[in-house]
Amino acid sequence: MSEAEMRMLRWMCGKTRRDRIRNEIVREMVGVAPIEEKLSENRLRWFGHVYHRPEDAAVKRADRIVLDSNATGRGRLKLTLDAVVRKDMSVLGLCERVAIDRAQWRKMIHVADPK
Repeated sequence: MSEAEMRMLRWMCGKTRRDRIRNEIVREMVGVAPIEEKLSENRLRWFGHVYHRPEDAAVKRADRIVLDSNATGRGRLKLTLDAVVRKDMSVLGLCERVAIDRAQWRKMIHVADPK
């Protein structure tokens, strides 16, 4: 995904790979953060939103549904949203308890701004 992102950013700047400009410089020229960081930030923002919902909310009930593991196909198991969010939280050194304070949670997950 990042290759396509960089291709588009270079196109926006009017640069090509032959110009041999590093990705970080191109991102600074355009003023955007890496797409992986923005995706992680959005997933953590959604987690904070769901965390504050009441226990009987449909979103929380759907989160607790356990999928039948007998219907798996070949290959590696699909990553669940919960597993990806846990990985994002471990990268930033966060735990669920931090999500209690909305303002602090928002500051801690907002890391993808280039400026």
